[in-house]
Amino acid sequence: MHLSELAGRRVAVWGTGREGIAAIEAIAPNGPASLVVVQDKTTFLATKWEGRLAQLAPLHEGEALAGALEGIDVLVRSPIVGESNPWIQQLRHRGVAITGGTALWMADHAKHTIGVTGSKGKSTTTTLISHLLASTGRPNQLGGNIGVAVLALPPAERYVLELSMYQCADLQDSPRITVVTSLFEEHLDWTRDGLPAQYYAHKLNIAEHDPEAVVYNATDPTLAAELAARPGLPLIPAATPESFHVVDGWVVLAGERLFPRDAFPLRGTHNAGNLCVALAAVQAYGVDVAAERAEVEAALRSYTPLPHRLTPIPDPSGVEFVNDSLSTAPQTTVHAIEAYAGRPLAVLVGGQNRGIDYTPLRDYLRDRAVELTLIAIPDSGEHILDVVGPLPGVTRLVATDLPDAVRRARDLVPPGGVVLLSPAAPSYGRYDNYEARAKAFIEAIEATRP
Repeated sequence: MHLSELAGRRVAVWGTGREGIAAIEAIAPNGPASLVVVQDKTTFLATKWEGRLAQLAPLHEGEALAGALEGIDVLVRSPIVGESNPWIQQLRHRGVAITGGTALWMADHAKHTIGVTGSKGKSTTTTLISHLLASTGRPNQLGGNIGVAVLALPPAERYVLELSMYQCADLQDSPRITVVTSLFEEHLDWTRDGLPAQYYAHKLNIAEHDPEAVVYNATDPTLAAELAARPGLPLIPAATPESFHVVDGWVVLAGERLFPRDAFPLRGTHNAGNLCVALAAVQAYGVDVAAERAEVEAALRSYTPLPHRLTPIPDPSGVEFVNDSLSTAPQTTVHAIEAYAGRPLAVLVGGQNRGIDYTPLRDYLRDRAVELTLIAIPDSGEHILDVVGPLPGVTRLVATDLPDAVRRARDLVPPGGVVLLSPAAPSYGRYDNYEARAKAFIEAIEATRP
């Protein structure tokens, strides 16, 4: 569905955050028969709806939502409004077309877009692709789930977007170059029935609408299997011997060493995979990485890591504090632990309890015989410790809150060791978002310095 197809139709936009605002401002000039914005409940992302916004589309909240949705032709939902929402199910039953701002934008821009998704690694991979393109003379606009909402992006020759599962679900056009970094169970509460297969289908919908290439991390068994089950996709594997991969500290393509792995500043095996996926994506877009290796290596060395992803925090004690507040699943915590293996380590875990499966964390700690201290923080921390259970080399402690966990970690970890906030859970409930949780972590570090 194109924006122009909303002319003369009765349209509702659900959400008053940045996605909702971008949708209202993009839809209004196309002449809908009516345009309203709805919100079932106030969230921390909500915007005060007044002035020009209120003139473009009146706001209907709470109980007024039902009346506002009567008789609409199209609902443009913000990403957080999932298939499990009863109103979404009712509107689908009534035959209302349900879409999102990303889908409306993609209908007109897919052929100029690299779209990146994945259960982990998508933000790093997206920003790295954008940086590599710009550094090799191919300017682009970065946006989507990171930065600017797509409907608010300025005109550009090329775009690089990070796309969440929420944004992928409504797509009817695939980005020209589709990139998938990883796949594991997450956000099951957004799906209609809470099933992993539904999450995978929503996520991989990004690849189902005629992309030129689908670049993916072939070392991820779940991702590889799910893509293989979708015949006809133009697959380009990465992180395997037939593509970009890392061997003996070098990035290699077709047996040829290109540049040292440590040209890319992010540590960890998972970030080596992200690097290979990004290189394969820009190559698919038209960059001859081997021929332009000097420019590519320089770009890797100048890449600035994103905040809240294994971000070190200097401390005079000699203990390395690391902020990985964006870790919202056990798999991301596993990768964070791998990055600091072999050093005295305390890991702070817990956050919003979404009922996800923490056995991957338990199995990793058991199978690799990892020695560390797990410190539980509310709300799900104690549950995570229960799932991990008693394991040789693993000490389990319970803290009353995040500051208490930092105090306990300081007492336990010697100089040269690591205190890692990698919660394996979202921040909501105790904090507005992952940034607020990271801020609380930094404040606790400062407050506990001798």
